[in-house]
Amino acid sequence: MTSDNGADTAEAVTERTAGSRGVNPLLKLALEFGPLAIFFFANSYGDRLFGVAPDRRIFVATGIFIVASLAALVLSRALMGYLPRMAIVNAVVVTVFGGLTIALDDAFFIKVKPTIVNTLFGCVLLGGLLFGRSLLALVLETVLQLDEAGWRKLTLRWGLFFFVLAALNEVVWRTQTQDFWVAFKVWGVMPLTVLFSVLQLPTLTKYAPPAEPPHVPPIIVES
Repeated sequence: MTSDNGADTAEAVTERTAGSRGVNPLLKLALEFGPLAIFFFANSYGDRLFGVAPDRRIFVATGIFIVASLAALVLSRALMGYLPRMAIVNAVVVTVFGGLTIALDDAFFIKVKPTIVNTLFGCVLLGGLLFGRSLLALVLETVLQLDEAGWRKLTLRWGLFFFVLAALNEVVWRTQTQDFWVAFKVWGVMPLTVLFSVLQLPTLTKYAPPAEPPHVPPIIVES
């Protein structure tokens, strides 16, 4: 699960398994992270590819990011037969904040987008816990099976992790160069999210409900 690839990532989160339509896992990964990789590439080489000034690359890259995010949404629907919830949220947020970036000619909006999205996800997850609901289960229950205590722990950890990602984004975009911030989104946030996900595996194992014994039909012997 990813959002902005923390929210973008926290998204090996699906409402159904891709296997139901025989979707290759690498293709699914490309659909999830492809738009961000394209954004990084366009920002890195936009001046050479499109003949824009170096300080205008972010705006070209943002426009391409919007198109790529919407295209990934269409392809997800065509190939998997459904639209993952977080992919929808990501595409909408990228379009809104990217559109503001281009319309107002201010990169502030695309830079602050991860902060807002990750903070929103963190508030939703932790707020749900305050009301006794593990909202992460609503998104992941078709791909994970955990007992109630397991869902509470996983939801708490992901909620806190989203706040960490939001804080990191604020620190990086406010203190580093624009190019460094874009690279951090790809080479920083994504590995951190993958590492955090892997660290949750013991919890997934510990709180998985016990497997039910197979049902064996009674043997009827004719007398």
